[in-house]
Amino acid sequence: MSKDYTSTIARNKKARYSYTIESEYEAGMVLVGSEVKSIRNGGVNLKDSYAEVRNGEMYIYQMNISHYAFANYGNHEPERPRKLLLHKKEILKIESKINEKGITVVPLSMYFKKGKIKLKIGLGKGKNVFDKRQTIQNREADRELHRINKFKEY
Repeated sequence: MSKDYTSTIARNKKARYSYTIESEYEAGMVLVGSEVKSIRNGGVNLKDSYAEVRNGEMYIYQMNISHYAFANYGNHEPERPRKLLLHKKEILKIESKINEKGITVVPLSMYFKKGKIKLKIGLGKGKNVFDKRQTIQNREADRELHRINKFKEY
């Protein structure tokens, strides 16, 4: 029996606020060495990034992986498109969902899993302003309930 050792590197907090996530997928990424070292140092930003299907392959755009300070000639371009590694059936399923109106593929989090860097992507439908307000109200109500229950224990 093998255990899944995971540790989160980065989260896209705005994704769940701005989108209603319908389904999630785990994808590997094609990276160069300086990108991996920069990610291990925490130099990654998922904000404003998105994924698209091009020529039957999935790519992530506008994901910023900062330059690795100790790489001289082999450094990478920070916002280059990076290929995501998914099964063909998953790509076809995602592509059919993207063709529906208002569905976007957004990265939710990046993490290590058994020494490999994985990216959790989600199919999201954009929220209206009303939905965003409702999300904030629900979060505030949950916090208040947690505070009340915390004081009842004593």
